[in-house]
Amino acid sequence: MWIEPEEVLLAGALWVSERANPFFILQRRRGHGRGGGLSGLLVGTLDVVLDSSARVAPYRILLQTADSQIYWNIACGSSRKEITEHWDFLESNLLQTISIFDNDEDVITFVKGKISGIIAEENRLKRSEEQEENSGKFLEAELKMRKLFGMPEEEKLVNYYSCSYWKGRVPRQGWLYLSINHLCFYSFLLGKEVTLVVPWTEVTQLEKNATLVFPESVRVSTRNAEHFFSMFLNVNDTFKLMEQLANIAMRQLLDNEAFAADRSLPKACKTLKNVSALKRDFDARAKNERYRSMFRLTQDERLDGHTDCTLWTPFAKMHVVGQLFISNNYICFSSREEDLCQLIIPLREVTIVEKADSSSVLPCPVSISTKNKMNFLFANLKDRDFLVQRISDFLQRTPDGSWSDTNPLRACCGCTNADPSSVPQMKERMKEEAWNIHFSEFGRGVCMYRTSRTRELVLNGIPERLRGELWLLFSGAQNEMASHPGYYGDLVEQAMGLCSLATEEIERDLHRSMPEHRAFQNETGIAALRRVLTAYAHRNPNIGYCQAMNIVTSVLLLYGTEEEAFWLLVALCERMLPDYYNTRVVGALVDQGVFEELTRAFLPPLYDHMQALGVITTISLSWFLTLFLSVMPFDSAVLLVDCFFYEGIKLIFQVALAVLHDNMDALLVCSDEGEAMTILGRYLDNVVNKQTVAPPTPHLHALLTSGDDPPPEIDVFDLIKASYEKFGSLRSDVIEQMRFKQRLKVIQSLEDTAKRSVVGVCGHFMPTEMKSVRSQSKHMTSCYWGSSSSAAQRHDPSLPYLEQYRIDLVQFAQLFSALSPWVCGSHTPTLSARLFRLLDQNQDGLVNFKEFSTGLSGMYHGDLTEKLKLLFKLHLPPALCAEEAESALEATHFFTEDKLQEVKDYRYYLRMWAKEKEPKRETIKDLPRMNQEQFIELCKTLYNMFSEEPSEQQLYHAIATVASLLLRIGEVGKKFGNGAKKVEAPPPAPPGEEGPGEGTSTDAQVCQALADAQLEPPAPLTSDEETKDDTSVSSFSVVSSGSLQCEDIADDTVLVSGEERRGSTLDADWSITFEQVLASLLTEPALVEYFERKMDIQAKMAACKVQRAVERQISSASDHELSQHSS
Repeated sequence: MWIEPEEVLLAGALWVSERANPFFILQRRRGHGRGGGLSGLLVGTLDVVLDSSARVAPYRILLQTADSQIYWNIACGSSRKEITEHWDFLESNLLQTISIFDNDEDVITFVKGKISGIIAEENRLKRSEEQEENSGKFLEAELKMRKLFGMPEEEKLVNYYSCSYWKGRVPRQGWLYLSINHLCFYSFLLGKEVTLVVPWTEVTQLEKNATLVFPESVRVSTRNAEHFFSMFLNVNDTFKLMEQLANIAMRQLLDNEAFAADRSLPKACKTLKNVSALKRDFDARAKNERYRSMFRLTQDERLDGHTDCTLWTPFAKMHVVGQLFISNNYICFSSREEDLCQLIIPLREVTIVEKADSSSVLPCPVSISTKNKMNFLFANLKDRDFLVQRISDFLQRTPDGSWSDTNPLRACCGCTNADPSSVPQMKERMKEEAWNIHFSEFGRGVCMYRTSRTRELVLNGIPERLRGELWLLFSGAQNEMASHPGYYGDLVEQAMGLCSLATEEIERDLHRSMPEHRAFQNETGIAALRRVLTAYAHRNPNIGYCQAMNIVTSVLLLYGTEEEAFWLLVALCERMLPDYYNTRVVGALVDQGVFEELTRAFLPPLYDHMQALGVITTISLSWFLTLFLSVMPFDSAVLLVDCFFYEGIKLIFQVALAVLHDNMDALLVCSDEGEAMTILGRYLDNVVNKQTVAPPTPHLHALLTSGDDPPPEIDVFDLIKASYEKFGSLRSDVIEQMRFKQRLKVIQSLEDTAKRSVVGVCGHFMPTEMKSVRSQSKHMTSCYWGSSSSAAQRHDPSLPYLEQYRIDLVQFAQLFSALSPWVCGSHTPTLSARLFRLLDQNQDGLVNFKEFSTGLSGMYHGDLTEKLKLLFKLHLPPALCAEEAESALEATHFFTEDKLQEVKDYRYYLRMWAKEKEPKRETIKDLPRMNQEQFIELCKTLYNMFSEEPSEQQLYHAIATVASLLLRIGEVGKKFGNGAKKVEAPPPAPPGEEGPGEGTSTDAQVCQALADAQLEPPAPLTSDEETKDDTSVSSFSVVSSGSLQCEDIADDTVLVSGEERRGSTLDADWSITFEQVLASLLTEPALVEYFERKMDIQAKMAACKVQRAVERQISSASDHELSQHSS
């Protein structure tokens, strides 16, 4: 293709000239097309390192003049055909023209202008196809990623970057591929290949740093290694995308069901339409999260767009510069200067949107009016017409909402001070008046201007009468309640009468929720608390109920109605304190880590001492989970809740740091954890609110820890003020960044704990063996992706650790053949399929790691009885399926057994139900009997099992002896079974035949039956379906009746000595038990020694690793040869 002319100083480096004339030279790159050697390796390295749009093409055309040492590159080509076309064009169209020029500079100027004109014309023609070209480039990278790392089609590439991976002290230049589930890197330098695959679920830390050793690098830490990447073109963009992908992986580990139901997540199976489709989805998702966090909006709110503008603020008589945000339900504004002004306008409140007259002072204004008679004027809008149209479209889809209101519990119980002349009551009225003035200037309700003045009023304390209203406003709960009218009432009706673990825990904690408060000393308050907690448990069963929710909800009920308390609880649990109230309190553990990091940053001397005592871990959970309500007097703690609803978690961190700072001297001299906890507990017990107008609420903890010499009282307003003065520099975005880092550590730590706790449940494997088996199975699930089930079905991180990874039949067969100690040659796939069906108890076509390791440990570390019991089960249904039955009789047994059963009455099912409820452990007596067909399959497996054993012949003869004995036992059992039937219903005896006499001993009967078993001819055929056509009757037909055909057995192998049977009929009445199999096998020392021998799985694992390395080398070599051949 033609390229913009660029200077080339060295025309001969790595290039060979193939054609030349006085003005142009056609060159080929060394090592391309012909030969190899060092130049070929160098070219192959550059082809991998460089992008397809930046790598050097193998052919080029240079412009030269006689008097100049500078060349100009004017064309390049990937094939000889393409570059030859350009060469022919130059010779036929330009060569004659430029030959008449006298000045070399004129030649260069003319050719450069001509080439630029050709390029401009080509760009004009191809402008409409640019999207498809970019898509092709991205799809090429995605296909390359799947080929290099063995990824399935479900694994979508998000973006890829050129960078260096530091392996040791040597940087390897290559490509970093970021997909939905993996971080991958590939490099090929001078014949050395580097491949790295890191699942996002294994990442424990992501950090961007700049050092002398690793400039502008990104460190990716896992449990076992650290990886450094550097030399990014845009390190910030790459790091943000890594954070997003790792955060999504942590969310999936935490709650897979909620992760799958999150509609804001990009779908992995989505078809990419252009190069940045999936990346753009992630960028949009990040913007949505920032938007919802900034304005406390619901999780289903989607940002439509944002633009710069100005807002006229009537209270300040000025235009404030900021950004306008439009989403499907809200119009929001945030000033450029922090805390100057913030505005939230729900579309349900909007009545008029119109374009105002434009002027030089007020260009492109838009006026918005609301139902409460407030007008907002936005100006300096770039695309006013489009903005007004979008708002109008959203308004047409916005329903009107209203909700009913009742009195809060505080008003019902009369929890107010009746003396209006008291000093606290006068201060309360002054607060109310200050807020009324604020409402008149800044507006009231959801459309209120939120400024620094609003924060000052909140820090001075919200009046009792306004507390519920402002909590709803600042938390965003009012918006959610207004958009879901009647939702709470429906939930209460649906949850009424339901019984679950959550409701049992709620009932247990109801009377522990602020028992000292009058509102919860009667059934009215208890019933309201029960309804709110039960409704939320029904709304969010993943959380259900967690301790500390009752304390927080009881406080919410004091200042709001049941419905308001419910929506405040939703805002707390799902937005303001994410993941706090689940079974593992992950959110609280994350903020505990953030608090430790903040303590180390702001109070370094105290941090080291507190860590040695282990105090921070203890105090932070109780402080954060209840927002200080359980450790501080109620009237004081409720002021912290006021500030929390306005500021968020930042306020809790500030106050916690202020408490530690005030007690630093006393804490530094503590010698143990108990002493430190006593100091902090007594301090918090004496934090008082002298301005409260409510009757004093006794603090139980304070009554228990007051002692003889209580410490001085601390005014809660002074504590809040000190927290802002000393630690007010905390920023919400910094806290969110710290939360992300801690979330990686906490969730991975919980996963590690889960692994250690469940290692002992999988059979008899030692921890080191379990780790090796897990590594091999995870390698299989990551490298092979079957087509019978999706990747999401095979990996569910929300399940217990050993049940997360699941494999299908094909993967199971590969793992079985690689790790099983029972090597059966060509019979191995059949045996693995039977074991898969035996382990797949729910019959979903997948086996989890716990089931797989349990079956494998039985083969390696089980005793003789356990191994034989497993082998016995592998030849019974469901392991032995109908398709493997070798006779019509067996197939008929599979499909007609249920039909032949008699109809059972209700008493039968009641007995069965009672038996299911009883704890039951399987014994060898519970195993079903094995019929003749299944016994034949067992013999086949045993004969194939010893092909690689040194004592092969002894084992074969032992099996022959055991098989002969079991056949005789089966015949004896059949005779006794028939005898029992005769006793029940004696048919007329044939003449001349007599039964055994009464005086005959049992031993004599057994001996006589054994003797008859060898000489008695087979029973006559009953039907063609029970006949098996086998003309080749061998020496072991007595064992299998012509059905035991095994290629691994020699023709001269003797199974049973004695007279051959005639015919090839399977006896439907013949059967044996597991006890008989076990007793018969114990008579042969060779078999006993074989099944009692301990196997070493580590040797198998080492062989698998060697095989994987060889396969990788062969694959790499074949790929390299293929690339060389194609080039």
